[in-house]
Amino acid sequence: MLADFFAGWAFAYLGMLALCQGLERHYKQLWHKVPPVSLRHSLRAAGWLSLGLSLYFCAQAWGWAMGPVGWFGMLSLSGFGLLMLLPYRPRLAVWLPLGIAPVWAMITTLT
Repeated sequence: MLADFFAGWAFAYLGMLALCQGLERHYKQLWHKVPPVSLRHSLRAAGWLSLGLSLYFCAQAWGWAMGPVGWFGMLSLSGFGLLMLLPYRPRLAVWLPLGIAPVWAMITTLT
């Protein structure tokens, strides 16, 4: 259950980050160049797929009765975290998911 909860949060953050980077303005803010159209579309598709996976993991953690409610909370939490990181530490916001992987691996081995 803890691993599903953590996976729901991680995929929500990745989805919000991918949707954010799929916008030309935010991509230019971080990488200082205009993204190709194919990359923008790929980032948006990956973002929506990641949000769908987040919903699935939240439903696994809390059941389908409370899972969507928890999912909205995860979206709010990850969106707020991204909102706070992007203006001040944009590179950290992008590289943060690499730090999520070892923590997720540790949690899955403990449960």
